[in-house]
Amino acid sequence: MSKVYNNNFIFIDSYYTYDLKLAVGKLILLENLIFNHYLLKIMEIMNRELIEYNERKLPKNVCFRPIGIIHTPFKSLKGIPIQFAMSTMKGKIEIFSEFKAGLKDLSGFSHLYCLFYFDMVKLPVPLQSKPFLDNEIRGIFAIRSPFRPNPIGISILEIIEIRDNMIHVGNVDILDKTPILDLKPYIYQIDNIKPKKIGWLTGKIQKKIS
Repeated sequence: MSKVYNNNFIFIDSYYTYDLKLAVGKLILLENLIFNHYLLKIMEIMNRELIEYNERKLPKNVCFRPIGIIHTPFKSLKGIPIQFAMSTMKGKIEIFSEFKAGLKDLSGFSHLYCLFYFDMVKLPVPLQSKPFLDNEIRGIFAIRSPFRPNPIGISILEIIEIRDNMIHVGNVDILDKTPILDLKPYIYQIDNIKPKKIGWLTGKIQKKIS
């Protein structure tokens, strides 16, 4: 109930106070649940078997084992789009049987990061090179050439469907039978960043194939 004093409502029924306390209590409970969820996630990571921080040593060599291989229409380097965003081609990522269990829940995403190995590159490579979209020599870490000290590539591919151990993907820009190193889901709300500058590429981006 309520009474009116000078055209203003003043609530005197304890029901409203109780209702407000209940809402605040639910909010606090929700915050605690969220906090506990992330705390458990942190604990899960911390409980994994890791090398002690003080025992870390910089490895001279880093070796990776391919988790799969990609099948694409590109049988030679000529004709491959220079970036995944410029491609309309489709392909299939074949995940090796021992890694198949890792595909659980991936179908819930529309795109993925595909990390792969440029296995045709002969090392060592020069640290400066001319990129596709320019005539000037640029530092290797300022361009996207496959000829890198560690020849690793990354593309964002559309997930069309997943059948057994085969991931059917779109906008492929990868040579056929390229070894795949890792897959991660692309998350727009986290990964989408608007750049403030794009260096020497300003005004030079266009659809182009190699």
